[in-house]
Amino acid sequence: MATQALERTVFIVSDGTGITAETFSHSVLSQFESVTFNQVRIPFIDNVAKADDVVLRINRCAADRGYKPIVFTTLVNPEVLDRIMTANALYLDLFGAFVKPLEHILGMKSSHSIGKSHKATNSLQYRNRIDAINFSLAHDDGQFITGLAQADVILIGVSRCGKTPTSLYLAMQYGVKAANFPLIPEDFDRGNLPSTVLPYRKKLFGLTIQPERLSEVRNERRPDSKYASLQQCRHEVAEAERLMRREGIPTLSTTTKSIEEISTTVLQEVDLGKHTAF
Repeated sequence: MATQALERTVFIVSDGTGITAETFSHSVLSQFESVTFNQVRIPFIDNVAKADDVVLRINRCAADRGYKPIVFTTLVNPEVLDRIMTANALYLDLFGAFVKPLEHILGMKSSHSIGKSHKATNSLQYRNRIDAINFSLAHDDGQFITGLAQADVILIGVSRCGKTPTSLYLAMQYGVKAANFPLIPEDFDRGNLPSTVLPYRKKLFGLTIQPERLSEVRNERRPDSKYASLQQCRHEVAEAERLMRREGIPTLSTTTKSIEEISTTVLQEVDLGKHTAF
């Protein structure tokens, strides 16, 4: 028997930005496809007074909706956490679930420092990430070819196949200097890779996409144009895939892949394992 569609409100409560809890909650909640989750992120809850306001908000939601909201927390201050947990909700304390067992096995208490995972402003990793973001922005869509030798990876593929968001995600999350370069009809007529990227062939990674999906994406940008026509999309995708196969370039279809999946595959295929998420 089919499960009736449900709706639940999810509060993500943190004494920092809440990004860690939000990312984890997305992964967990995605396992329940028949449920619609309305997520509310509440960051910087770092004292009891703020916690009391959150408790009122959660209780009001429970009363209005007629069911307990779900609360993901990454609160490290025990007093603030205890106050939040007086509200009428289901609690998933992410730090508590992992920190307490680690304290036990390591034989020491954690620092209970608020926002510890994000205090990297002066670190080498943070500077590398900023440099990577600036590099990826400057080398988006082949607009700036000077400095490609510094790239960790160069993504190639037809227009609107996902090169730009993948480049920026790699830069922001992993500090990867990712450039991207479009394959255009002139490249297919020549039957060769663009001369600009030929010297960096070992850094190339190809992205492709189903023509039907590409046509949908392009129509959002240029409705009813030749550029967005299914015929044009089929031609470009087929030629790009043929070119990349002939050149032995590793390739991935972005059609059904999330940005996280695409980026992880790129990291593995181009041997960028030294880069880790921040």
